[in-house]
Amino acid sequence: QVQLVESGGGLVQAEGSLRLSCAASGTTFSTYGMGWFRQAPGKEREFVATISRSGGIARYADSVKGRFTISRDNAKNTVYLQMNSLKPEDTAVYYCAATAAGYTYSRMGDYDYWGQGTQVTVSS
Repeated sequence: QVQLVESGGGLVQAEGSLRLSCAASGTTFSTYGMGWFRQAPGKEREFVATISRSGGIARYADSVKGRFTISRDNAKNTVYLQMNSLKPEDTAVYYCAATAAGYTYSRMGDYDYWGQGTQVTVSS
């Protein structure tokens, strides 16, 4: 069983920055591919970013490309999402997820474990 705990959410003004963290326990973190998803009120959960188990490959949703950066520290069992130039439309609950497949995936169904989420609110 894998436990994922997100942190770092909060309220920020437009054009500001936040860094989300997701700490994993209960597994060999370095064998899992990791992803970030988000869900805005009244909308479906959507893909944001994903990173391979080694950290060598990352992919992003078009809506965040160039503004968000996913990274991981396997020694700390943690994956990060650096969010810059935030927009009000980035407001959502952000979830991290782990896939035993180890690679990068953008579909929710490819992930085996999910965190509880952290709220990000961007004011205009």
